[in-house]
Amino acid sequence: MAARQPRFNQAVLIDTTPLPESIPKVEEVGASSAPLMSASYFIGARCKAYNDDYMMCKTEAHGRGEFECMKEGRKVTRCAASVIDDITKNCLQEFRNHWECLEDNNQQLWQCRKWEWRLNGCVFQKLGLEKKIPGAPEHETPVHLRKRQIYSQNEKGVIT
Repeated sequence: MAARQPRFNQAVLIDTTPLPESIPKVEEVGASSAPLMSASYFIGARCKAYNDDYMMCKTEAHGRGEFECMKEGRKVTRCAASVIDDITKNCLQEFRNHWECLEDNNQQLWQCRKWEWRLNGCVFQKLGLEKKIPGAPEHETPVHLRKRQIYSQNEKGVIT
């Protein structure tokens, strides 16, 4: 038996050490996983250059470079936040329907294609951003554009 009694601290730990002045301050995105997943392809479309710069910095630092690459990381965060802001300003109802569907269906995209189609149409029409899946075969219809899904639910909620 252990001689010392375990102690648990439920307090939130916050590092109060300020960042160097050379690192720009940025607000967090402030979204949970479902809205981020819903907007992820649009974030990727608009923020590709910033993502590439960040990944290049991390590669050149051999996987390290937490401080060296923080400027690039902050640019990625700002860009992602701007995409989510634009989507909520222009397509709020479609966005909310899609991410709530994802939240209710364990983040499974195939369960929410109806809402995804509406969101994709609104975002393309109002923001000019198009969902493209990286690495998808050129000669095939992308999975999110297929009228007949391989996995789908019928009216009774049974997977067919």
